[in-house]
Amino acid sequence: MTTFAEEARRLAGLAGVMFGWRPDDFWRATPDELAALVRACVPEGAAPPDAQAIMALQEAFPDG
Repeated sequence: MTTFAEEARRLAGLAGVMFGWRPDDFWRATPDELAALVRACVPEGAAPPDAQAIMALQEAFPDG
């Protein structure tokens, strides 16, 4: 199980790579601002994978 701090560092890094944010940009942003940028990167009408798709991916990429 990861901690809040670990997840926050991971998300800050992803925001830097994906959106060019510096750490200060990440920490000053609201969750809604970050969510809006993430939504803009997802094709309209895209749905999350269902259980069958996840199982197929786990079989194709069994890296634990």
